[in-house]
Amino acid sequence: MWWGGRGQSFNIAPQKEEPEMGLSGPKSNPGNRMPEPSSHQLGSCLASGCLPGEHILAWAPGRRKGPGLDLPGTLICTNFRVTFQPCGWQRNQDTPLSSENDFALINIGRLEAVSGLSRVQLLRPGSQLKFIPEELLLHGRDFRLLRVGFEAGGLAPQAFQVTMAIIQARAQSSQVQQYRGITLSKVGKVSGSRKPPIPLLETLEDWETECKKQGARGWRVSTVNERFDVATSLSGYFWVPNRILDSEVRRAFAHFHQGRGPRLSWHHPGGSDLLRCGGFYIASDPNKEDIRAVESMLQAGHSDVVLVETMDEMPSLADIQLAHLKLRALCLPDSSVAEDKWLSALEGTRWLDYVRSCLRKANDISVLVTSRVRSVVLQELGDRDFNGLLSSLVQLLLAPEARTLFGFQSLVQREWVAAGHPFLTRLGDTGASEEAPVFPLFLDCAWQLLQQFPAEFEFSEFFLLALHDSIRVPDTLTFLRNTPWERGKKSGQFNSYTQVYTPEYSQPQAGSSAHLHLSVWDWDLRYSKEQISQFLNPGYDPEHCPDSRFSRQQQSLMVPGPPSSMWLFSRGTLTPLNQLCPWQDSSSLLAVSSHWLPRPARSSESLADQEWGLPSHWGACPLPPGLLLPGYLGPQIRFWKRCYLRGRPEVQMGSSALTVSALQDELSHLQELLRQWTPRISPENQSKKRDPNTILSQIR
Repeated sequence: MWWGGRGQSFNIAPQKEEPEMGLSGPKSNPGNRMPEPSSHQLGSCLASGCLPGEHILAWAPGRRKGPGLDLPGTLICTNFRVTFQPCGWQRNQDTPLSSENDFALINIGRLEAVSGLSRVQLLRPGSQLKFIPEELLLHGRDFRLLRVGFEAGGLAPQAFQVTMAIIQARAQSSQVQQYRGITLSKVGKVSGSRKPPIPLLETLEDWETECKKQGARGWRVSTVNERFDVATSLSGYFWVPNRILDSEVRRAFAHFHQGRGPRLSWHHPGGSDLLRCGGFYIASDPNKEDIRAVESMLQAGHSDVVLVETMDEMPSLADIQLAHLKLRALCLPDSSVAEDKWLSALEGTRWLDYVRSCLRKANDISVLVTSRVRSVVLQELGDRDFNGLLSSLVQLLLAPEARTLFGFQSLVQREWVAAGHPFLTRLGDTGASEEAPVFPLFLDCAWQLLQQFPAEFEFSEFFLLALHDSIRVPDTLTFLRNTPWERGKKSGQFNSYTQVYTPEYSQPQAGSSAHLHLSVWDWDLRYSKEQISQFLNPGYDPEHCPDSRFSRQQQSLMVPGPPSSMWLFSRGTLTPLNQLCPWQDSSSLLAVSSHWLPRPARSSESLADQEWGLPSHWGACPLPPGLLLPGYLGPQIRFWKRCYLRGRPEVQMGSSALTVSALQDELSHLQELLRQWTPRISPENQSKKRDPNTILSQIR
């Protein structure tokens, strides 16, 4: 949440005396000291509404502090999260998972204990606290900050205990990995008619519906991986060419890394297809039939095929992780970087350089997809990181429907969640060498596009912030598992690796929705209607809706490629290939006419200049309607201040709203300006667009 975190709240009302129930601490409330909640109250509260398997480890009265903030309450540590419960605050039954003061254990990036003016101890998992803290600072990996002060005197032991409990809970990260998710019945939602807000792509019907929506007539849904015995990291269903049998799919996929063979990612309305796959398994020994099946899947019925080396000129996972760590350190409240050196230090993190690289690569791929009718294949060794990032960005650049609120959520579900992006490995606090915030990097890229093309996107920056902050919430498995198989296994959708995948949404029975597990897209359980209304961009031009997309015009603009042409796109240049596959028996490419060879690119010349500069095809023709070409030079790439500087609210004063009411005032002011400057939306339509009930129906 842009103004706070999430997670189910603890209803703790202060009480003078209760019998002790297993937690130590004072039993009285002398003087004017803040009243303390009792162990009995904490235990009964959790028993009535906490997450499955969650229990309190320690607690201590304290005060949440910040610029203009001094809020009394209780700091609670459980085996899932750390939460600050303000005195007298009651949980909203309409949004039972909402709280502005929750930090999931997996989200804590830095923990500091403070005593006096100069005594500070950095607490890592397994550390031993050397003194009784007067303040505790929790720096979130999502750039939020929780600062809690403790009273001196009789409450000192409790401050020590809750701090040690947080240290030990962070060290036991395996408890988070064992979390099985939360069902609707746990949050009091038992309506038999409730459906997923978006298609979760867990059923054959979902995939068939999405295929028809894209107009991909030459493709079908393959069920060869229903038992997850072809590739455990893939979903149970995916799209393959119509003429390819499932037996051929099984054989072909065996010759790709982790069994992740070529499959459709997105069908362009002009005829091109965007595919993704893992790297070739060079050590395999395919026969001629297998090679023909692989080549047929890569060509996807097109005569022009382009293999894109996804990782070419892109940062490595280690590069991204290092840049993100430097960025977090730079944005800490106690950063030692002088103000006049701050921008240079930001450049030194290289985070913005990596955002720039992603946008440039996506821009080039979008040109390949739209300049000619062809098959464009994104190939990455693991097919689980940059293939998803670039495929998603390309669709944002080319598909107006992907820029809607519903379309963007569906895009993330398809290209990241269902495609098996290893969220837990990349975003977990495990210290593994494979840890890297690839998905947050994508969200930053999407924010850059939103800044450059504000009228093209239906969703707002606040929606991107809500999604950014939902990555590590412990009440849903969407981002806390690496694969669809693991996600289904932990939520109890199936019991073994060899069983047929039978998701709970496939054949709902009366009253069965109480046992459905939450997804990250169940926004109405975390956010109020007023907050959800801010998910929409008031500057969005409704003329850019999917109904007005360019499918009819695009066919006349796109031209077929040369007969039997195969290309490798690397370092910004197309190079002809002699064969698609690396094995010796792969078919050879016929001689390619020099007419089709790419011109040598000048350093200032983009791929769009190379492709569309060919007089025989584009000449002076305008860009295809609906195509966005992002800027990625110099100041065109901006710093996401509202996200990354949330731990330093004093820096944002005067430029960012910090409270819900301030955000509402700011949005109202912007809406009024938009009505004055761009009167493209009638007052009636604008009123209907901003109605919270209408928005809720749109995102479901």
